[in-house]
Amino acid sequence: MDLVSAFVPNRAVSRTTTRILIAGQVAVALLIWINSPFPVLPQPGEVAKAFRVLWFEQGLGPELWTSFTMNLEALALTVVISLALSYLAVMPFFRPITAAVSKGRFLGLIGLTFIFTLIVGGGHPLKVGLLTFGMTVFFVTSMASVVAEIPLEKLDHARTLRMNEWQVVWEVVILGTFDRAIEVLRQNAAIGWMMLTMVEGISRSEGGVGAMLLNQNKHFHLAEVFAIQITILVVGMLQDYGIGALGRMLCPWAELELKRI
Repeated sequence: MDLVSAFVPNRAVSRTTTRILIAGQVAVALLIWINSPFPVLPQPGEVAKAFRVLWFEQGLGPELWTSFTMNLEALALTVVISLALSYLAVMPFFRPITAAVSKGRFLGLIGLTFIFTLIVGGGHPLKVGLLTFGMTVFFVTSMASVVAEIPLEKLDHARTLRMNEWQVVWEVVILGTFDRAIEVLRQNAAIGWMMLTMVEGISRSEGGVGAMLLNQNKHFHLAEVFAIQITILVVGMLQDYGIGALGRMLCPWAELELKRI
């Protein structure tokens, strides 16, 4: 009966039913893949074999670690820059700057490569700079909206408690949106992995899983391409889960709020 509820709008189902649905959908996806009408696409067995070769013979593990640490570095810089810009937007002087940064999401990174090379140099700093920019423009857009949507009632309530404006900013704007900031971080962290291939293709001095993916794609090694893509997907999902778990640990009240809703 619970399975029937899965096809009814606005219904909640048990965790067991959710697991059954996921298992069934994964099985259907694998069947579609195995019976694909496109003969050039590699089969799951070929991808698994390619993964073993890449991991044990071609150094996929170290390359993945190189990309992962670079992604974390860019993510840390993104959090610091984005939160600073978003919270400073409570002052009229900084609002145009924050708005200008958010508009940067329409710019292509290829056209900015030369400018970033002049500013930070090439190699590792260039890749981190491009990744940071690509994530920051989207992070600022989302977080600035969170700050702008704070109800005036909350600000007025803090003032009635005889807080000055800086205390209001700390209690309501910063601490009051901390759980939302972690959620915005989780949503935007995936952008780094999406841009990884392009960034590591611009500068291949350190290697990385993105450079390896470009090399395999250049030689049309589709099984290897699929293996690398699936590896990036799994690592990205684990990172996403880790950030979500961190949010639940630091902000347990946010989950209780959702349950009440």
